[in-house]
Amino acid sequence: MSDGADRPVVSVVVPTYNCGANLDPLVASLPRQGLPSGSYEVVFADDGSTDGTPQRLDELAAADPHVRVLHLEHSGWPSHPRNRGLEQARGEYVFFADDDDWFGDEALARLHACAREHDADIVVGRMIGHRRGVPRELFRENRFDATLANAPLADSMTCHKLFRRSFLDRHGLRFPEGRPRRLEDHRLMAAAYLRAERVCVLADHPCYHHVRRVDAGNVTATRMDPAEYYAALRAALDIVDAHRPPAAARLRLHRRWLRKEMLSRLRGQALLSAPEQWADQVAGEVGRLVGERFTPEAVAGLPPMFQVIAHLAAQGRVADLRRLAEWEVSVRAHATVDGWRVEGRTLTVSVSADLRAGDEPLRFDDQGLPVLPVAEAVPAGVVMRAGGARTDVVVRRRETREEFFLPVVATTERVGATRVRHRSTATADFSALGGGRTRGTWEIRARVIQAGWALDARLPLVVRCAADGGVPRVEDSRRLRSRLRRAVRRIRDRALGRSARAGSRSHDRPAGARR
Repeated sequence: MSDGADRPVVSVVVPTYNCGANLDPLVASLPRQGLPSGSYEVVFADDGSTDGTPQRLDELAAADPHVRVLHLEHSGWPSHPRNRGLEQARGEYVFFADDDDWFGDEALARLHACAREHDADIVVGRMIGHRRGVPRELFRENRFDATLANAPLADSMTCHKLFRRSFLDRHGLRFPEGRPRRLEDHRLMAAAYLRAERVCVLADHPCYHHVRRVDAGNVTATRMDPAEYYAALRAALDIVDAHRPPAAARLRLHRRWLRKEMLSRLRGQALLSAPEQWADQVAGEVGRLVGERFTPEAVAGLPPMFQVIAHLAAQGRVADLRRLAEWEVSVRAHATVDGWRVEGRTLTVSVSADLRAGDEPLRFDDQGLPVLPVAEAVPAGVVMRAGGARTDVVVRRRETREEFFLPVVATTERVGATRVRHRSTATADFSALGGGRTRGTWEIRARVIQAGWALDARLPLVVRCAADGGVPRVEDSRRLRSRLRRAVRRIRDRALGRSARAGSRSHDRPAGARR
């Protein structure tokens, strides 16, 4: 690796395999990164593609001096091409991208500026999900000194981030190759987060668009083998245990893996839509892992629904897990708009919301815990705490899928013996939202968080901004429906009136008279 004056400031390393036209959005986004010519490079590491990808990459390299291509033997997983690409990368900073994702405009320039300004080893840019989930809480705000203890960094365990190259080299951080192959990015990120002196989160700009292909062609989208997958998770836990981080950081990582990689697979539609034999294997692996590697403290810190599932899995009660999942698929968020107003460029909206099972409000006991249809779901002596119930208000731009949490004043109240209602008043300043980039159409959603659910309910408001920082124009579909109903009534009344008058004239007409 050269340290000469021509060294780029950022290298983008992209593993490729039979990506075809799915590469086009990434290629199209590269010239719009706001970096001067010669200050960045793209290293495509092709993992033995058998389609036209190698030729396409060679053509890109021939036409663009920023592009280099490595042709590798097929390994079957992204770790090997990422490591080989990193070996060849010359940049001061490295970003790992996937071949079917793409960058937001000026993303690399903003990530690099953030890394330089704050002397960061890692910068996490806001991610936009396309048919796949991305962290939400992490991108609530910019964070320029984020740690596992003070921020939900553990929610973002993929490698799609900007890294200081010297930081990776100093600690020998590379993607694990060989078996087990799964969760290779989790293992690298766990080690990276635990060793980084400074991590920044750039939340106010859409940096990376993360895609699940319609054809499910992502290498890692194939259904995992439970034994191999949870062997990989054990390896990730070994990394944490060997590092011996402070308790808060360790618990954040452990609880993240409990929620996302283990218990979420045994809930609701995720469980019911999975092949029964495969789901039984997952339940068995999860049950063993809960007992072997997770302390009671780690489980007790989870929201109540996750605690219930953890206990059922640890006891091997797969039938009860299925029964609970069949009930849980009926749980949804319900929200209504109590009122809204626009003053200048600021929208204020008041919302009432709750959780419902089918058409009925979800029932909670006097401790704020959900009343579940599974008898003795939690063993005697286990105390669960509800806590954290609230309703957030989120705006999402249709054109780009960016979303932002709005500042809210929120309260929670009991209604009768078993019902819980949330009220939130949110404000959106469209002169400042998203750095003033507000041109477009914005949907508004209520996000109800309670007892281990985090569910969205779309509100009947749409906000349109004709220009960045412009005055928001609100469309309330309730008013549109009301006007439509009135118009239908008027048309009906006119039609009925004409019929009545016509009938009257017909009765007055002499027998045999012509029209």
